[in-house]
Amino acid sequence: MGDERLEVAFFDVETTVPTRPGQGFSILEFGAILVCPRKLVEQEVYSTLVRPTDLSLISTLSVRRNGINREEIISSPTFDEIADKVYDILHGRIWAGHNILKFDCHRIREAFAGINRPAPEPKGIIDTLALLTQRFGRRAGDMKMASLATYFGLGRQTHRSLDDVRMNLEVLKYCSTVLFLESSLPDIFIENSWVSPNATTRSCSNGRASLEKLDFNADTPSASIKIESLVKSTAEIIPFNMDELEESLLSDVIEDESGSYSPGSSTTATESFIGYTDFLEPNEISIPSISVSLAPFFRGSQKIKVLHDNGELQVCCRQMKVRFDISKKYVDKAGLPRLSFVVDASSDLCKILDVVDDYAQKLSVDSGSSSEWRPVVTRKPGFKNYPTVRLNLPTVIDGNTFCWTTEIYQKESWTTQKPVIFSKFDVEELESLIKAGSIVDAYFSMDSYDVQQNAGIRLVASKLIVHQFPDLTCSRTET
Repeated sequence: MGDERLEVAFFDVETTVPTRPGQGFSILEFGAILVCPRKLVEQEVYSTLVRPTDLSLISTLSVRRNGINREEIISSPTFDEIADKVYDILHGRIWAGHNILKFDCHRIREAFAGINRPAPEPKGIIDTLALLTQRFGRRAGDMKMASLATYFGLGRQTHRSLDDVRMNLEVLKYCSTVLFLESSLPDIFIENSWVSPNATTRSCSNGRASLEKLDFNADTPSASIKIESLVKSTAEIIPFNMDELEESLLSDVIEDESGSYSPGSSTTATESFIGYTDFLEPNEISIPSISVSLAPFFRGSQKIKVLHDNGELQVCCRQMKVRFDISKKYVDKAGLPRLSFVVDASSDLCKILDVVDDYAQKLSVDSGSSSEWRPVVTRKPGFKNYPTVRLNLPTVIDGNTFCWTTEIYQKESWTTQKPVIFSKFDVEELESLIKAGSIVDAYFSMDSYDVQQNAGIRLVASKLIVHQFPDLTCSRTET
């Protein structure tokens, strides 16, 4: 390997879905493209299905996740048989992908450890989930690849490796173009609400400075922001001159004594779906481990980030009773409905949210905000023993209509659940599903806001499981 390996290796793995604690993951598919950092064009493509040593690991949940079944994979090579090719593609190059720091990188290392071979080492890592959340804001809701693809009208995510890798690259191009345009004419685009409502308006001179940092070359194709100057060292792998972001990206990964990487929190699946293993139930959250910090957000602004053991605090609450029906009376600056509903909050959850509120409010004041702080837990006079919280459903534009990005499932019994397929993204369909008296399991993160002299913490639902056997004797609409 020489120093000339400057191509960026965008890659993705599809895996089995663990069905019991401690089972771990097995790679079912590996896909990668080597991309020229100057023109963002593909120079090499590799994709293959991978046969696990134990075919019984391909469960119904795995097939539901990515569509890869045992019949399709029976004649595919094992990981041992493709290890040389995977090593050659990845070793000594910059790795890029969506959420790879918390998932794909660990699966690659585990797979090489499983065949007693040293894993490839990256020259640097670009995690587009962290990068775009920091620089693009949450315009596309939870910023998952499916949400970003819907936001830009790129079609549905297939959860197949090569398709997802190419979609990732396209999303990055689109985001880069939008950021470049906003850097060129910040006053116009900000005035017309092209940017996040929480973005801070900056002067034209600052906008030009940001443009220079992007190192945009007008002779290259649209959205081809040059990144070859950013690959000289691990400390310079993130575009937009964000040295401080690289530190935050790598803070999620701890290097152990053997030189391999392990996640800051367990990746053992305790839930049925990949992506929700880092959500903690209230009794799993240690209050002394809660902290808040300011993180770079958009165009020089900052947002409050809620942490638990130095990782993002994400919460899973089961058996929450819906107090009020879906509300759509509020809209954002783009005119999109702000969908939300109110649920009863347990005493354990209230203790955690009260601590988060106290820490975040103090940091807000210390950072210079004069906005009125709105507590996340509502305790109305006469109902102080019945606290509530509001769960928000992020929405994005899909063509001429809007849709919500929250994953919604129905639980038909104590052991079975299935995704809800909406005939169209109609709020009336959602209202018929989530109404006062319904019982939901909610998976949510915490998003700070400070707009129009109001500030606080917003609970953003990533996934909802609606129980189909609740008490529906009443239906209340919020007033």
